[in-house]
Amino acid sequence: MAWTGLALLALALVLMMATGWPTYAVLLGVCSLGAVAGLALGAFDLALLQNLPWRIVGLLEHDLLQALALYGLVGALLNRLALAEHLYTGLRKVLARITPRAAPELAGMLLGLMLAPMNGSVGASLLTLARTAGEGWAREGVPPAQRTALVALTSTLGVSVPPSLVLLLLGDAMLRAHTEGTNMARELGLPTAAAGAANRIVNTQDILQAALVPAAVLLAGWLAVAWFGARRKPRPPVQREPLNRREGWTLLLVPLLIGTLLVLVTLGKVRAVEGAAAAGVLLLGWGLASRQLTRPVLWQVLDDAMALTGALYALLVAATTFSLLLRGFGTDGLIARLVLSLQGHPMAGLGVVLAVLLAFAFVLDAFELIFLIVPIVMPPVLAQLDDAAWIAELTLLVLQAGFLLPPFGYALVLARGQVAPRPPAAAVARALAPYLAVLATVAALVMALPVTTRWLRTSPTALAPAEQMSDEALDKLMRDMVPPP
Repeated sequence: MAWTGLALLALALVLMMATGWPTYAVLLGVCSLGAVAGLALGAFDLALLQNLPWRIVGLLEHDLLQALALYGLVGALLNRLALAEHLYTGLRKVLARITPRAAPELAGMLLGLMLAPMNGSVGASLLTLARTAGEGWAREGVPPAQRTALVALTSTLGVSVPPSLVLLLLGDAMLRAHTEGTNMARELGLPTAAAGAANRIVNTQDILQAALVPAAVLLAGWLAVAWFGARRKPRPPVQREPLNRREGWTLLLVPLLIGTLLVLVTLGKVRAVEGAAAAGVLLLGWGLASRQLTRPVLWQVLDDAMALTGALYALLVAATTFSLLLRGFGTDGLIARLVLSLQGHPMAGLGVVLAVLLAFAFVLDAFELIFLIVPIVMPPVLAQLDDAAWIAELTLLVLQAGFLLPPFGYALVLARGQVAPRPPAAAVARALAPYLAVLATVAALVMALPVTTRWLRTSPTALAPAEQMSDEALDKLMRDMVPPP
C-alpha cells in the first residue's frame, strides 16, 4: 500500500502540470480519491481522517502561520505603492556617481535585497521588480534576455535572505522534521541516537542565523557578475542626476528600518509576526503620509492581501491533508526505509533528497515544497545527520537553483512572461549562466564546509551534558524550594 501514496503524489504532479488548476484544488481532489480507495482497500480506517480537523486547527494556532496574513499585506502594499520606484530611482542615481555603467543593474539587485525580507513569495517579489527595476532596465537599454535573467534572479533573493516568509516557514517545517528524525534515530538505535540526549532540536532562529553568511556570499558574487558584465556592454553610462527630497528620505529611512527589523528578528529580539506587523504599520503610515493610500488603492491592497493569504491557507490545508493520507498508506515509512538503506553513507542520502527537491522545484512553488515534500523526505535524513540548520540552508540553495534552472524554472518562466518581447530561452540561459555558476559554487562551499552556517549562530548546536549535583547544592536547592512560613 505504501507505493499507492507515491502513485497519488505522481498523479497530483501530472495534473498540476497538465491542467493549470490551482495546486490546492488538485491536492484536495486527489486526496478525496485516495481516501475513498484507502478506506475501500482497508489501508486505514475512518479514525485517521477524523484527526484531520484537530491537526489543521493545531497548525493554525501557530503564531508563525498567523504572520502569513501580515506578510501578504506587506507584499500587497509594496506592489501597490510607489515605494519601490522611489528606492530604485534613488539607488540608481547614487550608484551612477560610483559606477555609471553598472548603476541600473546594481540598483535593481539592491532593491530586490531590500524587498526580499518583506515580500510574501517569489511571485510577489517578481511582479514588484518587473514593474520597477524591469521597466527601468528597459529604459536604460538592457536587452530583454538580460532583463529576464535579472528579474528572475533578484526575485529569488527572498528564498535565502532572512527573515523572509519562505525561510521562516522552512524553519518551522525543519523543527518538526528534526523532532521526528531524532525520535526515529532513538527508536532504530542509529549512531546519532547515542548523542541524542545532547542534541538540541533546531529552531527557526538557528536557521535564520545559519542563512546569513551564505546569503551574503551569494549576493556579493551576483553583484560582482552584474558589475563586470555591465562594464563590458557597449552602452552609454548613466547620467548623473541629483536626488530629490522624497528619494533622499526614502533612501535614508527605508534601508535603516528594514535593517533594524532584520537584525531584531534574526537575533530573536522580535518575533516574525511582530516584525511583519511593524512593517505593515510603517508601510500604511507611509502610504497615508504620501497621500498614495487612497480608498481605491486600499481596497486593491486588501483584495491582493486576502487573495494571497487565502491561497496560502488553502495550500496549507491541502498539503496537510495530503501528508496525512500518505502517512495512512505508510508512504512516509517507505521513504524512510529507502533513505535509511544508505545508512553508513548519510551524505549520499542527503544528496538524493536534495536532488528530489531540485526536481520538484521545477513544478512546485516554495510554499508547496515546504508544506508537502519537506515533511516527508527530511525526517530520515535528520535521523542520520543532526545539524538541521546546515541542511536547511542547503535546501534553500537547492530551491533557489530549481527556480532558476532553464527552461522550466518557476521564477524563470514567470519572468519571461513579464518581458515584452519575450526573449528566446537560449538567450536567457546564456545570460543566467554566470549567476548559476556563482550559486553552484556557494552551494558546494556550504556542502563542503558546514562550519560556514555556524559562525553567526548564537545558540549551541548541542546541549551541555547535565552535571551531577553535590550534596551541598542539592540541600540548598531543597531549602530554596520550601515555601516561607
